[in-house]
Amino acid sequence: MTTLTDRPRTALLVIDVQVGVVAGAPRRDDVIANINTLVDKARSEDVPVIWVQHSDDGLARDSDSWQYVPELSRRDDEPLVHKNYGDSFEATGLEALLAERGVGRLIVTGAQSDACIRSTLHGGFVRGYDVTLVSDAHTTEDLSAHGAPAPEQVIAHTNLYWQFQSAPGRTAGTVETGKVEFTA
Repeated sequence: MTTLTDRPRTALLVIDVQVGVVAGAPRRDDVIANINTLVDKARSEDVPVIWVQHSDDGLARDSDSWQYVPELSRRDDEPLVHKNYGDSFEATGLEALLAERGVGRLIVTGAQSDACIRSTLHGGFVRGYDVTLVSDAHTTEDLSAHGAPAPEQVIAHTNLYWQFQSAPGRTAGTVETGKVEFTA
């Protein structure tokens, strides 16, 4: 039901599943396994898989920490979006890639739940996309030493509030990996 006309397709976004981003994240291996399941399913259904990779002063481009985790493999024909801000749309070519592919619906996975995932969820939603978060395919680091809730609570809260998002002409929500449908 996207507000973007002539955009009937769905894309899978794999955001920032980089060595330094998910090191020590709760359920890291389970989340990566779920993302792999979704990538395989998307590929088998000819659904675009878009990879997003973050860099900034604390995550230097081309460093070991900046690399995608070795458990995930991007194909050469799958776009890679480089970003420097939390929102994967901000100052990147993501919107153009999605428009070229006729995408109006996003399935979101990756890290960090309370940063780049939330920013991208909202970034897509305000741009008119239907945006679904895969509830068991995102994670975050432990920032409780800085006053944040425990990572498991951050993940649960992100899932809770995203399932209740609404706006005219768009849909939002959460779904578990095993229940993801790439056709609207």
